[in-house]
Amino acid sequence: MKSQQEVSPEVKKSADPPREFYRVRFRRDGQEFTAAAPIANLNRDERVMIKTDHGLEPALVFGPAPANPAPESARNVSYEIARRPTPDEESRYDNLPGHETSAFETCIRLIEKHTLVMRLIRVEKYFNGSKMIFFFTADSRVDFRALVKDLVQEFRTRVEMRQVGVRHETKMIGGVGICGRELCCSSFMKKFDSVSIKMAKEQDLPLNPTKISGVCNRLLCCLTYEYDTYRQQRKGMPKVGRKIRIQNEIYRVRRQNPLKQSLVVGNSDNEEKVLQKNEWSAGELIHGEKHPKKQGKKASAGPGTHNPAKES
Repeated sequence: MKSQQEVSPEVKKSADPPREFYRVRFRRDGQEFTAAAPIANLNRDERVMIKTDHGLEPALVFGPAPANPAPESARNVSYEIARRPTPDEESRYDNLPGHETSAFETCIRLIEKHTLVMRLIRVEKYFNGSKMIFFFTADSRVDFRALVKDLVQEFRTRVEMRQVGVRHETKMIGGVGICGRELCCSSFMKKFDSVSIKMAKEQDLPLNPTKISGVCNRLLCCLTYEYDTYRQQRKGMPKVGRKIRIQNEIYRVRRQNPLKQSLVVGNSDNEEKVLQKNEWSAGELIHGEKHPKKQGKKASAGPGTHNPAKES
């Protein structure tokens, strides 16, 4: 017989308070995060107090979070919602944007006073007033020690100057992308992944800088979203330039369509044809055939011929 102090795992699990998940923002134009809460039925634009490393911070609820993609595992959240704010906290939260705007204008004036070559982007003030962060961009290192001294005397709190790059600048300012949606970086992205021109080539995108660059004039972050899918889909597909023999007819691969697993090929009469996977997979790949461009380079580089490709 079990003792009265023993509790089964099922009872312990049911004793835990149920948790709801919401999408929240610390600023109305800020980034969204997923937060857990012991509070049910929170409405859009309702204010809550969130636990952070430096104390409670107010935030706005933007709606329920999407369903957990992996229900069998614990859900990852960025923050925990503690409670609803008091009337005094709501009043202070209403005044916070005004304080940040005033601090922004003061910092601009002091930057001009010290003739510093820097561009102020944003000012964030902790809700408890213990610290203010000034975000800026600059082409090189900036000696802002005198500026920080003046800011500390002005606001009587801790001051941090944080230099950011153009991608982080765009993330803070926000905007709309060429897709017509809010920028990924300012809505849900938590970190920037490395983006290369190879990703655009792999997805057969036009290498026009105006079409594959974002508001920040850097390569679009969304180039990373489908890159791995295209790489996986291309595995096993004959590469461009290779030859395939199908029913005594030889075709040369001109283009790949990885998502449809089809090939655009040309025959000996220079006629194009689309081959589906069941057609080209049943054909015979002719080995030893090289791409025409590579053959041309080899033929032009004879003894005594200047070959610029070998120059360092």
